[in-house]
Amino acid sequence: MYEQLKCVEDFAKLASQKIPPENLAFYNGGAVGHETVMENCEAYKKWKFRPRLLRDVSEVDTSTTVLGSEISFPICIAPTALHCLATADAEISTAQAAEAVRTGYVQSAGSTKTYEEISRKIPGCLRWCHLQFFKHREMVENLVNRAEKCGFTGFVVTIDQSVLGKRIYRTPDGKHADTTHRKPINMAKSWKAIGKQNSLTMDDCFDGRAQWDSLDWLSSITKLPVVVKGILTEEMALEAIKHNVYGIIVSNHGGRQIDGTFSTIDSLPEVVKAVNGRCDVYLDGGIRKGTDVAKAIALGAKAVFVGRPILWGLACDGKTGAQRVLEILRDEFTLTMQQLGVTSIKELQSTPNLVVHESFVLRKR
Repeated sequence: MYEQLKCVEDFAKLASQKIPPENLAFYNGGAVGHETVMENCEAYKKWKFRPRLLRDVSEVDTSTTVLGSEISFPICIAPTALHCLATADAEISTAQAAEAVRTGYVQSAGSTKTYEEISRKIPGCLRWCHLQFFKHREMVENLVNRAEKCGFTGFVVTIDQSVLGKRIYRTPDGKHADTTHRKPINMAKSWKAIGKQNSLTMDDCFDGRAQWDSLDWLSSITKLPVVVKGILTEEMALEAIKHNVYGIIVSNHGGRQIDGTFSTIDSLPEVVKAVNGRCDVYLDGGIRKGTDVAKAIALGAKAVFVGRPILWGLACDGKTGAQRVLEILRDEFTLTMQQLGVTSIKELQSTPNLVVHESFVLRKR
């Protein structure tokens, strides 16, 4: 089967035949006109390689670290909700794929398998726990306590969803996806644990009052490192640094929150410059090829996180499909490093002008 699937886009096409159109619409959908969804992918084309040739690239080391933990290549799995829409084993398959290729996985607050089940079945997987600042902070506290007990090694906090964006999940025949009957099990479990008997709704979750000092509160209830997701500008990056975060994920929520933001790859250099080595900088959004990964790493990202491609892999063949997507991205990334004339992540990041914006040529004239 996989001999015919040569790239991530092949998995995207096959996924459209494997799962119901409304499920795929939920995964692929974005804010209103999908401008930012498309821009995240298209923007990589504006960044160009300037290779160094005739170098010994017979051996390449793609390993790196995230929050001090070693991974075999700088591509991790981003937090995305409702993996049960792609495969019955849902996030169990996702974690198994991450473990198989020795990389990291962020389990979404909207996951459909419990922390406890993932911990029991895939104890060796490097896992971070995804959180948001929910309206009821007791629920956040309960999620934190459970995640710590289950062996998670860090928290990723999404800050660009204080309110839910207007999203369009439309199938080819014009129908809209309805996932309201799917309940994020970890949130529901913690909701009951804090004594709430009524059904959990979106209105009970997103906290429009959350401010930067919420990060201080989170750090006060856990000893695990906190990574903030949703940073796009110098101003936001500097504010996050003030609150002692361990890492920043340059992210616009995959284009699902607001149309009209800059792409994440275009935002990355500004954030990297502002941070100036004071914490790790990561990126998500629009990664579809190994060349995309190389561009992000060369521009200063410690690692990238992929979302939709993993969902397409899960839709095609569960754990095996998700693993194959990661392997394709890894192999393409390794080949790109060789073609650029670099043999390590450090060299990829430190070689001047290895990746430049297309306007670089105009500036040189």
